[in-house]
Amino acid sequence: MSTNFDFLKKNDKDLFNIINDAEKLYRSEFFEQCMAQTRRFGEVVCKNVLGSRRTTEVTFDAMLATLKDCTLGSSEAAKEFVDDLYFLKKHGNESVHSVTVKQDGMEALECLKRAFEVAINYCVYSCNEDRKILKLQYNTELLITGKKSRQSLSEKYLSQKSKTTKSKQNKPAKPQYCSVKSQKQNTKSPLFWYFVGISAVISAVMLIILAVI
Repeated sequence: MSTNFDFLKKNDKDLFNIINDAEKLYRSEFFEQCMAQTRRFGEVVCKNVLGSRRTTEVTFDAMLATLKDCTLGSSEAAKEFVDDLYFLKKHGNESVHSVTVKQDGMEALECLKRAFEVAINYCVYSCNEDRKILKLQYNTELLITGKKSRQSLSEKYLSQKSKTTKSKQNKPAKPQYCSVKSQKQNTKSPLFWYFVGISAVISAVMLIILAVI
């Protein structure tokens, strides 16, 4: 089964095994345990990077403080590297010491993504790995399925867009109907004309009677 961290395997197999377990925990929906494992991963990376510069530091927090001092004035990548390690420490500690179980999948996913960035920087700047891996991006689909997709994200987007366009083109147009109802003419005489007619008849009868008398 492929992982997002395969590039790490040839540089540090122990680190790879730690973070590989974190991805397995995520797939099994053990999100808090996943975050704790990414914290462990960050601590071992920090220890490896410090190397001989680590003296009395024992805890992750103490090692991070020393590493931060060592990177003062360094490149932006070095600062981001330390920030990512702090992130892993913070959320890993919260997952371990929390009284309630949150099972936050999005938070665990963010920890894996931060661990991914840490792993890339570690390989490039500490293990002299090819800088081409700096272009790698964390693949959520690979995390879930364990299988590498043959298509890149851009290729998937273009493929889906093409299918949607074809679907719209092949969809038959609905005929438009326009019906106009004609109003019936009012063939009935208004009440007024009935009254006029009756009055005329009465008047004629009265005139005939008067003439006879």
